[in-house]
Parts: sequence; C-alpha cells; structure tokens
Amino acid sequence: MAKQVKMMMLDTCPHCKRALELIDELEQEHPEYKQVQIEKIEENREADKTKGYDYWYVPTFFVDGVKVHEGVPTKEKINEVFVHALK
Repeated sequence: MAKQVKMMMLDTCPHCKRALELIDELEQEHPEYKQVQIEKIEENREADKTKGYDYWYVPTFFVDGVKVHEGVPTKEKINEVFVHALK
C-alpha cells in the first residue's frame, strides 16, 4: 500500500506544470507508480489544506506528512517522491 502523497502547487506555476508532466512520464515508465495517489492541492483555492505544512516554494511534495521535495522539479527528484511513497 502506497503512502499518502500531497503536492502543494499553483495553477500558474511553470515548475508545477513541469512536475505534473514528470509525474505522467514516470508513471508511463514505471506502471507501479500509478498506485500512488497524489493529492494535488492548489494553494489559492484550497489554502485551508496547506495549514500545518512547512514550505516556501511550489511544487512541494509531502509523503505521509514528511517533506520529500520542495522547489524546482527534476525527473530524479520526482522519482524520489514515488520511491518514498512506495517504501
């Protein structure tokens, strides 16, 4: 069973858009990653859901409440999110 993953993001953020593209790419390469449910939280629309999470930049990924990545995404960093979620 995969751990809970939350992605803090903004619709207008180019790095968030890139992170979403990388998620899709990684799910194509690693079908087992599709079992990881990523709750995408748009800060401007769902500010209440970001309370209690310590981060400054988006995208930020939390796995079971632990920050795994914050800021500019790379394929390797997004892959780490999946690795942590499936541990």
